[in-house]
Formats: sequence, C-alpha cells, structure tokens
Amino acid sequence: MSQRSIHSLFKPTSVAVIGASNGDKRAGKGIMKNLLSSGFSGPIMPVTPKYTAVMGVLAYPNIESLPIKPDLAIICTNAQKVPSIVERLAQFGCKVAIIMASGLALKTDENGHNLLDLTKQHAKRYGMRILGPNSLGMILPPIGLNASLAHAGAISGKIAFVSQSAAICTTVLDWANNKGIGFSSFISLGDATDIDFDELLDYLGRDSKTSAIMLYIDSINEKRHFLSAARAASRNKPIFVIKSGRSHEGVRAAMIHTGGIGGNDAVYEAAFRRAGMLRVNDLIELFAAVESLAHSTSLKGERLVIMSNGGGPAVLAADELIIKGGKLAQLSKHTINQLNTVLPDTWSKQNPIDMIGDADHQRYAKTLDILMNSNDADTILVLHSPSILSESVEIATSLIETIHKNPNRHKLNILTNWSGEDSAYLGRKRFTKAGIPTYRTPEGAVRAFMHMVEYRRNQKLLQEVPLSIPDNIPADRNVAKSLLQQAIDRGQTVVETHQAVDILKAYGLNTIDTWFVSNVDEAVNVANKAGYPVALKVQSPDLLYKSDVHGVVLNLTSDEDVSHAAHSIIDRVHQINPNAKIDGLIIQKMALTAGAQEIRVSVINDAVFGPAICLGEGGSEWDPTRDAAVALPPLNMALARYMVIQALKTNKLRDRHLPLGLDMNALCLMLTQISHLIIDCPEIAEIDINPVLAAGEKITLLDVNMRLHSTPQDNIGRLAIMPYPKELEQVATLKNGLTVMLRPILPEDEPKHLEFDNALSDEDRYKRYFGVRSRMTHEEMAVLTQIDYAREMAFIATTKTANGEELTLGAVRASIDPDNTEAEFAMAVRSDYQGIGLGKLLLEKLITYYKNNNTLYLTGFTMFENRNMANLAKSLGFSVSFDMEEHLIKMHMNLENENK
Repeated sequence: MSQRSIHSLFKPTSVAVIGASNGDKRAGKGIMKNLLSSGFSGPIMPVTPKYTAVMGVLAYPNIESLPIKPDLAIICTNAQKVPSIVERLAQFGCKVAIIMASGLALKTDENGHNLLDLTKQHAKRYGMRILGPNSLGMILPPIGLNASLAHAGAISGKIAFVSQSAAICTTVLDWANNKGIGFSSFISLGDATDIDFDELLDYLGRDSKTSAIMLYIDSINEKRHFLSAARAASRNKPIFVIKSGRSHEGVRAAMIHTGGIGGNDAVYEAAFRRAGMLRVNDLIELFAAVESLAHSTSLKGERLVIMSNGGGPAVLAADELIIKGGKLAQLSKHTINQLNTVLPDTWSKQNPIDMIGDADHQRYAKTLDILMNSNDADTILVLHSPSILSESVEIATSLIETIHKNPNRHKLNILTNWSGEDSAYLGRKRFTKAGIPTYRTPEGAVRAFMHMVEYRRNQKLLQEVPLSIPDNIPADRNVAKSLLQQAIDRGQTVVETHQAVDILKAYGLNTIDTWFVSNVDEAVNVANKAGYPVALKVQSPDLLYKSDVHGVVLNLTSDEDVSHAAHSIIDRVHQINPNAKIDGLIIQKMALTAGAQEIRVSVINDAVFGPAICLGEGGSEWDPTRDAAVALPPLNMALARYMVIQALKTNKLRDRHLPLGLDMNALCLMLTQISHLIIDCPEIAEIDINPVLAAGEKITLLDVNMRLHSTPQDNIGRLAIMPYPKELEQVATLKNGLTVMLRPILPEDEPKHLEFDNALSDEDRYKRYFGVRSRMTHEEMAVLTQIDYAREMAFIATTKTANGEELTLGAVRASIDPDNTEAEFAMAVRSDYQGIGLGKLLLEKLITYYKNNNTLYLTGFTMFENRNMANLAKSLGFSVSFDMEEHLIKMHMNLENENK
C-alpha cells in the first residue's frame, strides 16, 4: 500500500482512455465526453483501433503507440480484455488504472484462470495500482478532472466523498449540484480489489484541499488498516459514514453487491465510534451532514438557541434536540431585556424564542443580531414557517445581510430551516448561495447540529485520560492459557462455569462456588455441605446447544429438594433426547444479594472485526445488534466507561436504582479485565456470561459459557485494533546502577508524561522542539500518549521513586508512513538524568523495534546546537549529514542493510 503510488490517482498530468469510442451509449464515449468538458489541462489520449479520432481528439491504435506514459488510464472495455490490457499498461509504465467493467471475479479466460486474479497479478508485478473493478470512476474538481461515467460534473469544494456504490455516487452528486455543494474529490471504489478505503483515508486525511470526508460503505476488507487510517484522519477532520446492511437481510444483499464479508452491524457501529467517525443512518442524514460540513465552522460549545415565527416548529426542534442528547442554551437576563425591545410582549421570554407569527424581516434581523452579539449561544437555529403576513425571501435576504455584517459570524454557526415547498424554495436557494446551511425540516436541522456535537464529543473522548487498573488486580496470562490448553487437549470446544472458574480468577474476575458431580447421591452430599441456596443444572455435551435443555436450573432451598430436582432434570433431558449421555450435574452456590442487579456480558467473534464485547440485560432472545452496547478490545477504563454510558443512554442497560446496583467503576473494571483476557488468550472464540450480578462494588459472574477455537489462532491478526505490546517491556540497568523499565507508552501515562515534559530545561526544550514553545496542553499530550501501535511507537523509560511513584525519565518516538517505508524519530531525556546511558538505551530499543517491523529507513533531525544527539546517532550506525540552509543535522539509517 503505497501513498506514493496513489499520488498519481489524485495528481495525474496525463490520461489515456482504453476503449474510447464514438458510439452512443458506450462507456468509452461517456468517459471522453466528461474528460473533455471538465477542463483538465493535461493530454487526453484515446486508445482504440476502430477510430482515427474520438470526439475530435486524435486516437492511438494501441497502448504501445502512445506518445507518453499516462499517469492514469481508464479502461472502458469488456471484462474479458481487462487482464491483458492491465499487463500492457503496467509494462508501458502507467501508474494507475480505473477499471469500469464488472464481473471479473466471476469469469475465467480460455485457460480457466480467474480474470480478477490475473488482473491483480499483472498490476502487482509492475507496481501499477487499480481503482475498481466495477467503478464509476472519479472526479477531481480542483484540477478539472472528470474521469467518470457520472451524469454530471461536480463543483469544486472542500468535501471528499468515497463510495462503494455507483448509484449512491450519482444520487449524492445530483443533490449536491442542486444545493451548490462542492467536492475536493469524488471517488467510486467499486469492488475495491486494490485501492481501498484505508489508503484513500490516509491521503485525504493529509490533503489540504479536504476539510471533511464522507464515506458510503457496504463492507470492509482490511479491518486494522481501515481503523488505523480512519483514526488518524478523524483527528484532523470529521469523517461521516453511511453503512448499508443494518438488517440481516441487508448484510446478505451487501455481500452480494461487493463480494465482501458480512459483519454484525452493531460491531461496525462500535468500530466507527472507536475510530472517531460519525455514522449517519440514511441518505437524508447524509445530505444533512454534507450541508452542515460544507458551510459550518468548528463548534466552540454545544449551546443551541432556536428562534422561530411559530411555536410548533420550535417545539419540534427542541424535542429532537433533547431526544438526541443535546442542550438548549440559557438566555441571560441582559439578552432577554434586549429582546424585549424588539419583540412583541407576547414572545416566549425563553429559548426557544417564539417571535410570533407576524414576524417580518426587521424583527428576524434584529433578533438574530442580538443573539450573535450575546455570549449565550454556540449555534443559532433560525426557523421560518410560511405566513401570509411575511415574505420568506425578504426575510432570508435580510438575515444573510445581518450575518455577513456581524463581526462574530466566524465564532458561531448559523443554521436555517425554511419549512414548506413552493413558498420556501427561493429562500432556501438564497441561503445556499450565501453559504449558510439550510434544511427542509426543523428536525433535520437539529440532527445536522447534533452530528457536529457528536464529532466534538468524539474528539474529547479520544483525548480522555483513562484510569489505571489497580495494581492488586491480577492478570496471569500463563495460568489462563495453561488451563485453556488443557481443555483443548481433552477435546473440549466448550468450557462451562465450573471449569472456567480458575481461568477467570487469573484475571481477577469473581465467580460463584461451583462443584461438578457425577450422580444424584453425590449431588445431595455436596448440596448439604455447601449450604443453601444452591442451583442445580445438567451437564450434557450432546445437548449444549439445545436452548430448551442447556441452562435448565433449579434453585434449591433445602436438602429434600436435591434428589427430586436432579431426577426431574435428568427425566427432562431424556424426554427430549432418549440417547443423551449425561456426564454429570453441576451445583452452584447461589450468590443472591438483596439490592443487586442482573446484567449480561458476552464476547462475540465478528466475521469482519473479530472479538467484540457486548453489554446489556440479556434475555432468552439475546441479539447484540439489538440488545447490547458493543465495543472492540482492547478496552481501558475510559473506553469501558464510554461503553457503559452508551449502554445506559440507548437503554440497552437500565439502572434500576437498586440499593447495591450498578457501580460505574466496578463495571468498567470488569469489562477491562474481560478485554485483557480476550487479548491474551486467542484460544477463546466466544464467551457468554449470563447473568452477571452487579452489587455495588462487587461484581459476580454467575453462569459462564466459554467456546474455544478448534484450531490455533493468529493472536495479532484476529484483533481489529493492535493491543498494548506487553512483550516489548524491558528492565535495564543504567551506568549509575539505576534500574529502569523501558516500555511502550500508554494513554494512562499522560499526567506523568506532562510532568516529564515540564521537567525539561529550557535548553533541552529548545533542542527538542526546534525553538521556544509553550508548555504542552492536554490535547497535545493526548496525541502523544494515545498512540496507534500499528502506525507509531513511543518508548518511555521509567523508574520508581522512594515513595513508590513512577517517574518518567526519557522518551523516544517515531511514526511510520503508511507504506512502512520510513520512520522519523525524536527523543528527549529528562535534563537531570542525562549522561548515564539512557538516550543510547532508548534509541537502541527503537532501532531494534523498527528492524523487526521490516521498516526500510529510520531518520531524525536535530539542531546544530545538539551535537550530542548527532554523535550518539553516529555511534549507533546512523549516517549524519548537515543541512546548512535549514540549519539542521539529518540522521539516517538504512534498516534493510542492517537486517542483512
């Protein structure tokens, strides 16, 4: 995946059209027509043996006769010809090809070779990239390129749109042109057999011409690359995504459409949220999101003021706002007094502001001006309903003038809703032309505002410092893996509560006392010894997946019940399956606690994203898509807290307000421990814990069903998000005898890392940041400590102080380009701990890491004043050069040579 190779996709200087045509309704003619009419300044070269010229442009009979190597080729032929064309283009030196034809994966050549496989092999052999097959093409308005079969061109703007569906592309394009909304790029992925969402997100996230990204997704192929790219891009600009396949039937249809893998919609939702993206549910919401992105500024806060000429629409807007989790702004006394001077006595005297039905353009303008000059709002929503007493176009014109004249116009957002059709159309057109977001309904305007709010909240979540798990909570990976391997060696595919107790205890998870007995007499004896109440259930491998038998439990309160209950269960099993082999009975000491609440936690194995943790209240028809909040591991305490809040906010989990019910910290701790268990133990395919008893700070896992993988798993590959690489932790001793821990940085390190940065001397800070700079902010430090281990690495050196506190002594970090070609490093050592070998230790660890990562080059820059850094790098094998113009020292190491 090379960002350099897809550069030609976005910056082509020449285009060849393979299969260009003069024939009506031919793709080759449609492409030529769009290319010639869009204003592209480079050469457009039709290739066809049928015509001397295509649409007046001299044609070339074959690829080899082209006068120059095209940066971009558009292949408009049928599927059967595509592999040989791709091979010839790649040999000729073409860098990127767009394939329009569909069905390559379903067809073979005369030798029985799959056409898509052949195409990919030819392209890969020569380093050529492919967009498609089954692509509509792409439009790049900033350079006047329309290399698509779209029915219309696109206006130049700041939004990038990427879609797997050609039909969605044309629909969005038609709507955007009507609204006057422009794009920096408009790309149809098609089957995404080569160039996919992740590479495009990497490019667009860095593209100065793009301020926001919109995605239409049927399915994801590269889960980790996608999430890493999306997370990186969403730190800089909002990403809105519409995902098809919300229902089981929709998933099947999406798989047929793209040939992708079907995944659980709730897990997709969790993945989008984890990466900082915003999901919209349908095209109407997508259009509203485009509208808000095209014209809005970044929110400074979430306070919304609503002003309207009718009470009903204002109430609808307020209801939608509260339902969506938003907040109405409170009007200050000063603002109310000012509004009293311009509004009738009967106005609402609060937010929403009902200006009364006869509000004219002057009343609208004066009210808006007062609100814009106040400090009461972050966003103002202006509503208008048709009235015989007011002219909607005149009001719109007056508001536009008011907004443009007000000096505070860039400090807040103004949204408008002109309700109605014929009477409102011209008013909405005026707003669109003026670059002011406008919507057809009050609810639509509020939903657009809440998209902006959700993006702001997501960014804050990504910067939140998580609590650390208490030191006394165990995480004994070796014990758990040993017990799981023993179960696998016995041929087990399922581990029940009585066998899972020690596995769960290895991670500090509390279960109830459990005994496994082989007959009724033994059950009576154990129940008597355990004391009551206890639960009795059957253990029968033959019936584990029969929901009407598995989980049959009788709660017993006296010894007289045991024998009768056991025989009743056995009789019930044999009624259903006379041949069932009953291995024994399980007795559980009941953990009945007055005032506790029952919840359900499970781990499912999604076809796309792998393990996912689900939290809800359970029930016999448990469906995570419908009944649970879902999150991807790894979880820390902050992410677990967000998961619990999501469950409560969506009513997947209800706080019953019982005396010893839900405790946020205890729930988060349990979810984080389960996450650690899943990450460390790839042997576990799925877990269902139902119920979990929440009694304040005490969480007890009552009934556990753990399903195991039958074959060994790739532990890293199965996870969508790369977990903390604990295996990279290293204890070392410095020259002065000080023992330090070298390890990757964690989000929890932010407070200590801030202390470390502040402890650097002014001279060291000057050398580290190439000049004088202020102290780090929380937002900046969050970026440095909450890293994506799949894309960057930061090692810190820590030691324990006399009072047991952890102290950060030094840090070295590097980020890799998306191609894993080059990593650029930077390093700092606490000023009072220099000269004892710490810098050398850190840099050696970074070099080793990137060698093992198969990165090609490691580079760094330092100031002329920092000769010590340059000398250290040189001693470790870096080549050192001086940039006299930039006044910098460059350090460069070829890791590929080092590996040899």
